[in-house]
Amino acid sequence: MTGVESAVGRGAGAGPVLLGVRHHGPGSARAVRAALEEVRPRVVLIEGPSEADALIPLAADEEMRPPVALLAHAVDEPGRSAFWPLAGFSPEWVAIRWALDHDVPARFIDLPATHTLAWGSKEDEEAPEGERPPEAGTAADGDTGPGPGPAGLRIDPLRVLAETAGYDDPERWWEDVVEHRGAGEGDALAPFTALEEAMGALRETYGSGGHDRDPVREAYMRLQVRAAQREFDDGVVVVCGAWHVPALRRKTTVAADKALLKGLPKVKTDLTWVPWTHRRLSRSSGYGAGIDSPGWYGHLFSAPDRPVERWLTKVAGLLRAEDRIVSSAHVIEAVRLAETLAAMRGRPLPGLSETTDAVRAVMCEGSDVPLELVRDRLVVGDVLGEVPPSAPAVPLQRDLARLQRRLRLKPEALERELELDLRKENDAARSRLLHRLRLLGIAWGEPAASRGSTGTFRETWRLRWEPELSVRIAEAGVWGTTVLSAATAKAETDAVTAQGLADVTALAEHCLLAELPGALPTVMRILADRAALDTDVGHLAQALPALVRSLRYGDVRGTDTGALAEVAAGLAERVFVGLPPACAALDADAAEEMRRHVDAVHQAVGLLGDAPAAGHRRLRGRWQSVLRVLSGRDTVPGVIRGRAVRLLLDDGELAPDEAALLMGHVLSPGTPPADAAAWIEGFVGGGSGGGLLLVHDERLLGLVDGWLTGVPAEAFTDVLPLLRRTFSAYEPGVRRTLGELVRRGPGAGGGATAAGAGTPGFAADLDLVRADAVLPVVRLLLGLDDVHENTDNDLAGVTG
Repeated sequence: MTGVESAVGRGAGAGPVLLGVRHHGPGSARAVRAALEEVRPRVVLIEGPSEADALIPLAADEEMRPPVALLAHAVDEPGRSAFWPLAGFSPEWVAIRWALDHDVPARFIDLPATHTLAWGSKEDEEAPEGERPPEAGTAADGDTGPGPGPAGLRIDPLRVLAETAGYDDPERWWEDVVEHRGAGEGDALAPFTALEEAMGALRETYGSGGHDRDPVREAYMRLQVRAAQREFDDGVVVVCGAWHVPALRRKTTVAADKALLKGLPKVKTDLTWVPWTHRRLSRSSGYGAGIDSPGWYGHLFSAPDRPVERWLTKVAGLLRAEDRIVSSAHVIEAVRLAETLAAMRGRPLPGLSETTDAVRAVMCEGSDVPLELVRDRLVVGDVLGEVPPSAPAVPLQRDLARLQRRLRLKPEALERELELDLRKENDAARSRLLHRLRLLGIAWGEPAASRGSTGTFRETWRLRWEPELSVRIAEAGVWGTTVLSAATAKAETDAVTAQGLADVTALAEHCLLAELPGALPTVMRILADRAALDTDVGHLAQALPALVRSLRYGDVRGTDTGALAEVAAGLAERVFVGLPPACAALDADAAEEMRRHVDAVHQAVGLLGDAPAAGHRRLRGRWQSVLRVLSGRDTVPGVIRGRAVRLLLDDGELAPDEAALLMGHVLSPGTPPADAAAWIEGFVGGGSGGGLLLVHDERLLGLVDGWLTGVPAEAFTDVLPLLRRTFSAYEPGVRRTLGELVRRGPGAGGGATAAGAGTPGFAADLDLVRADAVLPVVRLLLGLDDVHENTDNDLAGVTG
């Protein structure tokens, strides 16, 4: 009897050929291909949601490139979804492609997704949002467990078999008995026969593995197999997880199977193909049906011969690209070492562990740092699949795909930075798209700090496409059929449901960044209403900077921000009125928080005051009056009074002599040391250039130094932490210069205090010799050609 006859005739009479596989296993994929070539079935049945039969022909499309996944989601609740991932080395994908290439019908036979998504609310609560992965052959989780270790999981079949064979690593055992067995060696069905016997013995010992869905799913699959047998007689091949083979082989009645399916919950679902990634196939991503090394398995499946040599050549190429010195001799020695390690460990061929050890020893000089790069880029990998445009998709997905093509923003699995110049039309359109997607909760891009520019015309994004974004797009489809309409509707709803004033102002900022003119009137109306009702000065102070930033964004994007400017001006007036009383009688923590609000409002008023409207220009004068009130009111904490004086000094509204006089009053013996230290922190602390102010104004430094040396010993311990926090924020060079000035003493070196003339902190006259030495460098920086021109004339021009 041939192997085929044996497989077909195991039951009473002719029966289906059951090919039990490990999902995402290249050895299983090769064995399935060999078995299909030998059996030549009339129909191929594959484990997967039965509603997806209509999507199978898309696998033959030239633009379909695995890894991909079947995505099922509830129509009325898109967040309830399930993925069935398939890589190029997945046995199911090989079976699909073989059937399409040979004009043989292919069908999915697993429980429909309409039941899968409606069933198991408890598991849904435990699962990561958006993840309902099917079974891996590495775990008896019933194909739909929500990530690793569902509640019903009792055993890992591969681990049990590996331990029985004397292996402590199931992956290594699987490589030895399956992956290193070449296709076409002997009977094509022999590995499936052996695996079925092993799974049968395990199920006799452990039952169904503890997952309550398994009996129901297997009953449905048995019904589908019977239907196929009635249609195609004996030409039926079934490709499914090896764990289910004994159950499909078991004799049951149709009535008993239908009884198990009676009363299952349902939910309306849609299915489509979506791109997947090798990284999401790995266990490290949290996907319970994953594998440790998808990149390695993909290599084993695609390498025509000499897989170890080809793999180590790939590793060498990667390390060379990272500027590591790796030669052909390194590759040769690594191959020899891997083969030697395999022989010493009793393995038929070098596996991933042997090649990794060889790479570490030969190419990485024993370091795990470059080895981690190899694991990330090659062993796991960042391969991103592609799905043809003809695949079913929600309207929002189609609009996004159209925009991605038009803006030349191709989704990629590998994270990359994107620099945008908003003065360019295409870059501005890219920015709008990314901001709209963020507002919809589709985090394809995250803003990052721009390098080399702080202008509002430049943006930096970090882009990385994850398969879960397909679920987010389906969820966002309830807001509209296009990205623009969906973002507009979402923004209007968020404005209504926002909890606080700061949330609404942040939303207004997002609307301007995303250029949503349809949503902005609603957001602005709600913002004006919330601002009029909110009496908390802290809330108002938090909201004002976001509004002013929005005005700047509107300028660079050419957006009409007139209504926003009026709201900002009104908000600023309310802050001016409420701030002085709000600053009275605060404890230390509240005073520090209010000091931060004062800084934020000052910066916002400075930007708002530059606006052309006369009313906006008057805001700066009103704010300076508020600062003068704060600086002179005794009930205001010292940290706020000191900051108010400093801001007035920086704006030129307070003469240096006045600032020194105010500091002298505060640092007089009648002021408690703790209050004086707080005033100093507000005046020269907060990382606002206070150190340089003391460096260049020795009068202020002398006042601080004199006060500090006169603080009583019993009070010094109390003020020391405050002063340490203030001065430790200065740059090392500033601290060193201040130390030198204090060591020399006031007026040392011909300073302004001693000379009585000139600029504070500088000598009375210019040092012509030192200035002459600097001039050639200055001319070079200015791009002047003749660096040898008369230095006296140069000096006169520079100092004039």
